[in-house]
Amino acid sequence: MDLIYLDSNATTPVLPEVWEAMAPFAVETFGNPASAHQAGRRARQALEDARESVARLLGAWPDEVVFTSGATEANNLALAGLAGDPPGHVLASPVEHPSVAEPVQQLALAGFAVDWLSVDSAGVVSEKFSPEARLVAVQLANHETGVVQPVAELADAAGAQTAFHCDAVQAVGKVPVDFHALGVATLSASGHKFHGPKGIGILLVRRGTPLKPLLHGGHQQQGRRPGTEPVALAVGLSRALHLAHDDMDRRRVHVGRLRRRLLDGLKRSSDPVTVNPSTEGPLPHTLNLSFPGCRADVLLMNLDLAGVACSTGSACSSGSLLPSPVLQAMGVRDDLLSSAMRFSLSFLLTESEVDEAAHRIATAVGRIRNTPLE
Repeated sequence: MDLIYLDSNATTPVLPEVWEAMAPFAVETFGNPASAHQAGRRARQALEDARESVARLLGAWPDEVVFTSGATEANNLALAGLAGDPPGHVLASPVEHPSVAEPVQQLALAGFAVDWLSVDSAGVVSEKFSPEARLVAVQLANHETGVVQPVAELADAAGAQTAFHCDAVQAVGKVPVDFHALGVATLSASGHKFHGPKGIGILLVRRGTPLKPLLHGGHQQQGRRPGTEPVALAVGLSRALHLAHDDMDRRRVHVGRLRRRLLDGLKRSSDPVTVNPSTEGPLPHTLNLSFPGCRADVLLMNLDLAGVACSTGSACSSGSLLPSPVLQAMGVRDDLLSSAMRFSLSFLLTESEVDEAAHRIATAVGRIRNTPLE
């Protein structure tokens, strides 16, 4: 049985063109980009070319691009680096990814006053907040629902004196992202979310923004993230982002068509099915559905056996048996909360694969609903 992969918010396969771009810098041009000799200079040139390309595609300056090991490191660096020393006031949305929510909780333990912003039933920040906060963290697109936040408006309301961090991991490579237009202090992204390699992410840091480093022991990247930069991974991230931007409109239309096809098929075959949230507007790459009468962990196991890869929430919290904090913050009722599944789609999927996935999901749902749970 062929695997049908519906978990692209967790990770995506590396495109052949990306592997091809990386190969010379993994084998031939292996010099340390901090070295002054010829091999080092070649590596440095490739690294800076990648930095310039990323900056151009994301509306930033090259000196604002910091390469990290991924978005988790980028989020931790931004939040700890922007917060400074306690006391201070920190605001964050309750629908953030664990790599933002947990560092915010660490700031609370360190002595910061932390408040969680209110969201509406769609998970969109609905609270007008105090401009006296030192740090605000609000994501651009949600990892479980695909809902987009009005980050530019929120950053403007926060004011220039407030450091605003935006986790844009689920948006970069899927929709246009303009760092300067958003008006935030920092923005994070991760290569493996848009068909680049794992182990490489970026943090954009607005010029003039004080950022205390997490690591010490080198001069690289203006001392913000010292250590030898992974040239091949940076080249791969840059290439993947370039491909995503060149093909963005076609990919988004195709994925939107697949999302509608999957949802229509499941509504016909597996009703009752509830979309979380029910409002229009989420990115088409994510479809969060509840199947009343099915426990999510049981359905996940059945779908895995049926060759459908999906999740019950964020990959970083998939080991948790607790209900999704994202859906809880949205006020989703208990029977929908306990039966919620996330299907996240890639442009690599075909209509026939989506049709087969709908069939396999419907079969599993029907089996579980007809089997009393002890």
